[in-house]
Order: sequence, then C-alpha cells, then structure tokens
Amino acid sequence: MPLVNNKVGDDCTASGDKALADGKALVDSLIKVVACYRHLASCVGGCTDSLQLRNELRQTREKAQNLAGDICHHLTSHLRDKSLPDGQRKEMELLWVAFSSCLELLHVDMCKVLNISGIVSLADSASLVHTGLEGCSDVAARALSLPDLNQAQTDSLPAGLESQERSTMELEISQIDRMIDDMEMKVNVLRWMVEPHGPQYADPLSSTDSASMALQSIDEEQQAPTSQPLCQRSHIFVLLLL
Repeated sequence: MPLVNNKVGDDCTASGDKALADGKALVDSLIKVVACYRHLASCVGGCTDSLQLRNELRQTREKAQNLAGDICHHLTSHLRDKSLPDGQRKEMELLWVAFSSCLELLHVDMCKVLNISGIVSLADSASLVHTGLEGCSDVAARALSLPDLNQAQTDSLPAGLESQERSTMELEISQIDRMIDDMEMKVNVLRWMVEPHGPQYADPLSSTDSASMALQSIDEEQQAPTSQPLCQRSHIFVLLLL
C-alpha cells in the first residue's frame, strides 16, 4: 500500500493560499493607487495645478511602480510553476488580467500628464484652465498611506524642475512599456479566455432590472405632462359642443 504524505500536501495548499492572498492584497493596493493617480491627473493643467500637485503625482507614480514590480515578480513566478493547481491558477490568471489592465491605465495617464505638462507650464499661471475642481491632497494621502502631504508643500518653483520632471516621466513610461512587453513574453495568459467570477460579479440581473425600471419611470414622467394638456383640450371641445 503506497504511503501518502498528507503533511506535505497540506503545506503546499497552505503556501498556495497564502501566495494567492498576498497577490490579491498587492493587486488591490495597486488598483487604489492607480485610481488615485487618475484622479490627480485630471487636475493637471487646471486651476488647481500647482507644484504640490506635481509632487503628489510623482509620489503616487513611484508607489504604483514599486507595487507593479512586486506584483509582476509575484505573479510571474507562480504562473510559470507547472505544479500550480487548476483552481489557484485560475485565480492567479484573474489577478494577472487585473494587474495588466492597471498597468495600461497607468501608462495612459502618465502619457496624458506628460503631454499636458509640456503644453501648460506652472511658471505661467495665466495658461491654466479654470475647471472649478478643488485640490485632492487627502485622496493622495490616503492612497499612499501618508499622514499629510501639505507639509512638503513649497511655493517657489525651482529652476529647470519641469524639464527634469518630463525627462524622468519619459524614462518611467519606457520602463512601463518594457514591463508590459516582458509580461507578455514570460506568461501567456489570454484575457478573453479568463472568465470573471465571485461575489463582485454576481447577480447581474438586479442592476439591469433597476436600470430598466428607472428608464420606464423617466418615460412615464416625460409622457405625463404632455398628455394632460390634450385631455384638457378634449374637455373644452366637448363643453363647447354642449
């Protein structure tokens, strides 16, 4: 009768679950940081654009790149493991798709910030667009887990800072490009073959039903005022005939 080492199997399962939980935590952190960077990028070139905003963008971008490097190493090492169980592999592929989508969004926002910062200069405040948006230091502080970003605020613009910042961003954008290419070369995960599942994707009919009910109520509200004058005109016509 063959002997089965249950302890080794339990240890492998526990390590796989821990690796999956670590990957989910890292991807969730990256999603929050990328969302924060997109929120900050919407203020570039507007009335709230300032040296403090550029510093917040730089810190958020550095945080996102550090997380991206850790996630890429973590997911690549596990997805290239041939002994990974099918259930854990599917979960890792879901994390891989979410991670690659975050990288693409970060790349798009970085290119947008680079282009707008090349057109709008902080030295010329008259070129800023008055959008009506307010500052978002608290959003960046929460995403970066920092107490307050206003402490590092400086009023004067150092000479040559904008050109140095643009050259740094060009280098970081090229690094993101290389990371995306390396990911596609090392791990072959077809996005259209990965099916989402879990509680966050469950019950898709409830939102559809609520949307259809909302549209129906809007149509009824739009039709109600138009039908009332027609009824009044008909009553007036009958009274005139009588």
